[in-house]
Amino acid sequence: MDYKRSDRIADLLQQEIAELLLRRVKDPRVAGITITGVDVTSDLQNAKIFYCLMGTHGEQERAHASEGLKKAAGFIRQELGRRLYMKHVPRLDFRYDTSFEYGDKIERLLKKLHEDE
Repeated sequence: MDYKRSDRIADLLQQEIAELLLRRVKDPRVAGITITGVDVTSDLQNAKIFYCLMGTHGEQERAHASEGLKKAAGFIRQELGRRLYMKHVPRLDFRYDTSFEYGDKIERLLKKLHEDE
């Protein structure tokens, strides 16, 4: 199986964006955000960054986090341009990752099923 360049770039972007959110972005709306994955197109022009919030949060907290990430996207892209040796830094599209909530829901259902037995 080949390990494509876009996969290597995605891994690198995940590490760098997580580092930037932790240390450089000062917006309190992005505190507690974890980068769960990055998908980069094969032409390296666009990147979907998937994130989740630590702990249990409602719809309002997710909306605030989304606004904070949209506001910080330009700064993050600029910093990536300084840190990475790439001709073009991909456009960043932040998307909330629902897989953790889905997994938690399945786990609760299984636990409830075992309690009923």
